[in-house]
Amino acid sequence: MRALLIVNPHATSTNPLRRDVIVRALASDLDLTVAETNYRGHARMLAAAAAAGECDLLLTLGGDGTVNEAVNGLLTVGQQAGLTAEELPLLATLPGGNANVFARALGLSGDLVDAAGQLIEAVSAGKHRLISVGQAGDRYFTFNAGMGLDAEVVRAVEGRRAHGKEVTPALYTRMALRQFYRLTDRHHPPIRMLGEDGAKLGAMYWCAVSNTSPWTYLGDRPVLTNPRASFETGLDVFGLRSLATPSTLLALRKVLAGGGREPAGRAIVSLHDLPGLVLAADRPAAVQVDGEYIGEYERVVFTARPRALRAVC
Repeated sequence: MRALLIVNPHATSTNPLRRDVIVRALASDLDLTVAETNYRGHARMLAAAAAAGECDLLLTLGGDGTVNEAVNGLLTVGQQAGLTAEELPLLATLPGGNANVFARALGLSGDLVDAAGQLIEAVSAGKHRLISVGQAGDRYFTFNAGMGLDAEVVRAVEGRRAHGKEVTPALYTRMALRQFYRLTDRHHPPIRMLGEDGAKLGAMYWCAVSNTSPWTYLGDRPVLTNPRASFETGLDVFGLRSLATPSTLLALRKVLAGGGREPAGRAIVSLHDLPGLVLAADRPAAVQVDGEYIGEYERVVFTARPRALRAVC
């Protein structure tokens, strides 16, 4: 099987020695080419070339940002060329980042070596599944996208990372508290969902759009905004109508509680299995996809893309 392994050499939870071990293990079973990313967007270009060329299997070794770029490269070429999921390379992801939400949502181990063993066994057995993805504007996402507070936190964390700070759950927590209490406008909710007739439905400070569950991980603890979200259904929505401290803490307790129960309450918006939705903002609002900040927008169209990829798991 002809395979391309895209490696992010700056992935936070791996090192050159572990990567070399993984490469040797993969090369014993695959006709393997290895390419390292050199800049943001490079993984997307490499994946697009793989989709347009003679590649059977595309692997990523990095975090969720590397996976997101690779998926966008694959699906952009697929859309342009009119290719089905069966005609695109298989996708396999090795966890090398901080959270590795996509890999873990597929049932892979959070440990790089264990996950590599799982993938080698699955590839040998021909095991994969067809999964849906979400689309936010012209950007695809694998597990979640968000508008408002969560994207503001992602933007703040990326700024700290650019100055050499290590990305950890503690850093996310500090940035979330700083954003919540010092920077976010907690009195004028900017986000509205638009109905089919264009009417604005409700008002929210934050809206998360999920393609699977969990929404993310806080260390090893899953954050369950929409427990019923899955790779086999449409998009799920979780939103907050209030950022008052009591209602926000109550919502946080519910999404961390586990047990598969749908968070509910007067301040919570919860919707399941939507084919699409539109979010509009009264002022430019931060947007993230798969934990990557992509800018500020006043209107974003979200669409479910069913059975878009074949993922090894």
